[in-house]
Amino acid sequence: MAKSLNRDSKPRIIVSDIDHKRLTDLAIGAVNRFPDVAEELQSEMDRAEVTDAGSVPTNVVQMGSMVEFRWDAGQNRRVALVFPAEADISANRISILTPIGTALIGLSTGQSITWTTRDGRKHELTVVDVEQPVSPATV
Repeated sequence: MAKSLNRDSKPRIIVSDIDHKRLTDLAIGAVNRFPDVAEELQSEMDRAEVTDAGSVPTNVVQMGSMVEFRWDAGQNRRVALVFPAEADISANRISILTPIGTALIGLSTGQSITWTTRDGRKHELTVVDVEQPVSPATV
């Protein structure tokens, strides 16, 4: 995969209308407690292509998705992207209100993005695989 000359450019992202509403509300509500991450999440929602929940491709990271990604250290990691109340790092459940969680939302398999840690270091990650949660209606 060819890398962009501008490493800070952001890839196209897709977010369902349902996730978009919930995440926009979450960002607004979190701006006083977590200003940097809340502002970044709002920025991601502002630039996202918003589509009907049933039209989001299965290889796109959504809330509840299980995501395998590789980051610039050459390590692969597999996590579920969840809302803050469901986060548990020991169970590989990453909150959307973390820099890496915000970076992952809306990406599709093969896409890369540069993200900044809370201590200001920049990293790049690439989505390797995305699995959607099994809906209770389909079990």
